[in-house]
Amino acid sequence: MYSQKVIEHFQSPQNVGEIKDADGVGTVGNPSWGDIMKMYIKVENNVIVDIKFQTFGCGAAIATSSITTEMAKGKTIEEAIKLTRNDVADALGGLPPIKMHCSNLATDALAAAIEDYRAKQSGK
Repeated sequence: MYSQKVIEHFQSPQNVGEIKDADGVGTVGNPSWGDIMKMYIKVENNVIVDIKFQTFGCGAAIATSSITTEMAKGKTIEEAIKLTRNDVADALGGLPPIKMHCSNLATDALAAAIEDYRAKQSGK
């Protein structure tokens, strides 16, 4: 059902935690269906230099959060915002169709963190 890459990122997720002085924070999900993701980004010169996540959810949700942080780290804000749910699923070697919403949540959490960062930069 799950690829080896999904299993690896579930068993040993990368970039788990919180950035206390994050430049942007995004939270997505719904407690009624179980998956909640929070992403923190640290940005220097328009590049994501650090990224962490906290996810409450299924193995696929944890794996997609983990791989999304790896994919976004080192990218400019403009590059990172373009990451799609299909990019995330492909990087994990595919996801079962019923679990594709998890990859959507991971990219949504990243987008929300970037939106928060941009709002702070513009003074809103």
